[in-house]
Amino acid sequence: MQTKLASWARDSELGTEADEILRRCVHCGFCLATCPTYQVLGDERDSPRGRIYLIKQVLEGVEPTRATQEHLDRCLTCRNCETTCPSGVQYGALVDIGRKIVDERVERPMSQKLQRAGLRRMLNSPLFGPAYSLGRMLRPFLPETLRNKLPAPRAADALPADVERHDRQVLMLAGCVQPSMMPSIDAATIRVLDAVGIGTRVVPGSGCCGAINFHLDAQEDALRQMRANIDAWLPLIDSGKVEAIVMNASGCGAMVKEYAHHLRHDPDYVAKALRVVDKVRDIAEILAPHAGLLKHRLKGLPDRPVFHPPCTLQHWQGLRGVSEGLLTELGFALQPFNESHLCCGSAGTYSVTQPALSLTLRDRKLQAIAPTQTDCIVSSNIGCITHLQNGTPTPVRHWIEVVDKALS
Repeated sequence: MQTKLASWARDSELGTEADEILRRCVHCGFCLATCPTYQVLGDERDSPRGRIYLIKQVLEGVEPTRATQEHLDRCLTCRNCETTCPSGVQYGALVDIGRKIVDERVERPMSQKLQRAGLRRMLNSPLFGPAYSLGRMLRPFLPETLRNKLPAPRAADALPADVERHDRQVLMLAGCVQPSMMPSIDAATIRVLDAVGIGTRVVPGSGCCGAINFHLDAQEDALRQMRANIDAWLPLIDSGKVEAIVMNASGCGAMVKEYAHHLRHDPDYVAKALRVVDKVRDIAEILAPHAGLLKHRLKGLPDRPVFHPPCTLQHWQGLRGVSEGLLTELGFALQPFNESHLCCGSAGTYSVTQPALSLTLRDRKLQAIAPTQTDCIVSSNIGCITHLQNGTPTPVRHWIEVVDKALS
């Protein structure tokens, strides 16, 4: 792709980075076939190729409009297009740059400003847990849209005593919403790792990975969260007391694996971020070497489970084969289904900011799963799990919860 960047873009770091990405695009259109929003809307401006052109125009001096912003907002950032692209276009990095530049030039309506600020502050607040508990108590009286965000609670149950007795230790992300929404996931992770001789610890000072702020127009706040996590984790990593940072939410894992990219212009933190990124492991990567040990202890697995691979697992991290391979080795008789590569529509806060598109994609995903006659849908990201469960009576669980129950 030929580009003629405006002087303000040509002389900036973001403009230079965007130009390098733009020039890799060869207009082939392969991305259109795998873009969820294009599949639903049929508007090329709601496809990766179309959004690339919109960003290119802005960098070349065309003034962005609310329409430009809306088309970028509709992107799920699922990165399916990156998996498909034969030219290796780093679309995810480009759309981050495009959104930042457009948001600096186009003022959002007040309703969107309030919604985004409210989401950021509430989801990152210590008050989220108490507010979520109160919401569950009031669930019968809430509108359906809010009730759908409040799944039935699942107890965490007892945790193993003295996990620090193990020679092998890993860190676990404190997270922001998962401990309140589904504490059973973290508890199951701790118990299964304990069963294979690995202890887990959460370090004071660590918290949200930064994804919520980053994707809601508050990138500087996100960078501060990233630095805080690095400062909390690095002493244990550098001392050799922990061997990895285990991730049981693929969205968080995807974000933390990109810390070095997001902090690339920070000379004080880029090297530290690289050391952290090197230790990030999905829970499936940690457990894969122990599959044989676990398999003989599992009883009562679902008969016809379906694995929904989150986009942050399969397209961001490229770990779909690792997760499905582990589950198969553990004895899960996984049922294949069409369109497993497409996003379910959850995408972090997307289900709140783009509810119509989100629900359309959720229902499309569940319709694709329906012919399998599954008795359980398993996944590896809390957002996908909650979103899919809102649309089906079939149990939707994190696969680590299912393994934990079978061990019990």
